[in-house]
Amino acid sequence: MEKTHTKIGLAAAIAIVIANMVGTGVFGSLGFQVAGIPSGFPIMMLWLVGGVVSFCGAVCYAELAAMFPRSGGEYNLLSESWNSAVGFLAGWISVTVGFAAPIALNGTLLGKYMGNIFGLSSYWFSIPTVLLIACIHLGRLVDIGRFQIGFTYSKVALILVLGALGFLMGDAQPVSFLPAVGDGKRILSGSFAISLVYVLYAYTGWNAATYMVDEVKNAKRNVPLALLIGTGFVTVLYLLLNAAFFYSTPIEDMKDQPEVGLIAAKAIMGERGGMIMGILISFGLISTISSMTWAGPRVTLTMGRDHHEFRIFNRLNRNGVPHLAILVQTVVVVVLIVTATFEQLIQYVQALLTISSVMVVAGLVWMRIRHPRAERPYRAWGYPFTPILFFAVSIYVLVFQIIDKTKEFSYGLGTLSFGALLYFLIKKAQLRRKSQ
Repeated sequence: MEKTHTKIGLAAAIAIVIANMVGTGVFGSLGFQVAGIPSGFPIMMLWLVGGVVSFCGAVCYAELAAMFPRSGGEYNLLSESWNSAVGFLAGWISVTVGFAAPIALNGTLLGKYMGNIFGLSSYWFSIPTVLLIACIHLGRLVDIGRFQIGFTYSKVALILVLGALGFLMGDAQPVSFLPAVGDGKRILSGSFAISLVYVLYAYTGWNAATYMVDEVKNAKRNVPLALLIGTGFVTVLYLLLNAAFFYSTPIEDMKDQPEVGLIAAKAIMGERGGMIMGILISFGLISTISSMTWAGPRVTLTMGRDHHEFRIFNRLNRNGVPHLAILVQTVVVVVLIVTATFEQLIQYVQALLTISSVMVVAGLVWMRIRHPRAERPYRAWGYPFTPILFFAVSIYVLVFQIIDKTKEFSYGLGTLSFGALLYFLIKKAQLRRKSQ
C-alpha cells in the first residue's frame, strides 16, 4: 500500500486547482474581449457568468470524483459514467493537447512578457522555463508539492496587490461598471458568446484535482473541497483583477493585445514599475505551467494501466512519478510553442475541453437516473439546476464557437477522429489477444 506521506493534503490540492485556473486567460484574454465589447458592465458579466458556470461544473465533477476516486480526470469519470470508448476519447484529448496546449499558451505568454521587457525572442524564456519545470516534476512528490504551493500562493498575493494598485494608483478611465445604454444588446450578441470562450478558457482548470486523485490524502473529502474552494476563490480574484485592468487602462491600449497584464501594469505604475510587475506576472505563470505538468501525465499513466498498448507510460521512476509521460508531454509542448499562435490554440483547445466537460456533467445526470441509490460521499449542490445551467451555457458558447471558428473546430474534430480510430485498433488488438 502507498504510504500516506507520499500524498498531498488539501492545501496542495487547492493550490493545484488555483494554479491550473489562473494563467494566460486572466492575464492575456481581456484584450480580445474589449475589442468587441468596449463596456464595463458586460465585461464584468462575462467574468461573473464564467465563474458561476465553472462553479456549477465543479459541484458536478465533485460528486462523480467522490463516487469514483481514481486519477485520470475526464478519462476516469467518463469511463465510469458512460463507457470505455467515451472515456478513451476524453483521455486522448488530455494526452495530446488538453494539457500540452495550455502549457504552451502559458509558456508563450511568459515568453512574450519577458521578451518585451528584455528585447529578446520569446523562445529564450518560454522553452527553457517549460524544460526546467518538467525536470522539477521528475523529482519527489513532496518537493513538487512544496514548489506548487509556494508559486501558487505567491501568484495569488501578486494578483491581490495588482488589483489594489489598479484602483489606488491608476488613472481612472471614463468607464462605468453599471448597466449602460446598449449593454443588453452587447450581452446578447455573438461577440459576447465568443468572448465567453476566452473567459471559460480562463476558468479552465477548476476540475484539476480530479486528475491526480490517487495522490491526494482522503480523496473522497479533499478532492470535492479543492474543486469548490479553488473555483470560488478564483472567481473573486478574476472579478477584482479585470475590474482593476478596466478601471486603470485605456481600452484602445488593450484591444487585441495578449499581454494585457503588462500593459495594465505600465498604465498603473509607469514604464519601470510596469516592467517589474511584468517580470512578477511571468513568474506567476510558472505555477500554472507546473500544475498542468503535474496533472497531464497522470491521465497518461492511468491509461497506461488500463490499456496494454500504452503500458510503457505505466512506468514510474525511483521517485514514483510517470517520467516517460512527463517527457512526452513536454516534447509536444515545445512543438506547440514553436508552431502555433496564441488565439488559435485557445479556440482549438477550448472546444475540445468544453465537449469533454459537457459529457461529464451529462454523465452525472445519467448516473442519477441509472443508479439513484448508489453511494455518493458528496452530492452535487443545487441539482438539477447546476448541471442544467452548466450544460446550457456550455452548448450556447460551443455553437457560436463552431460558427465563428470553423477552422479551429475542424482541427478538434480531426483530433477526436484520430482518437476514435486508435480506440478501434486497440479494441481489435485486445480481441485478437483474447482469441489466441
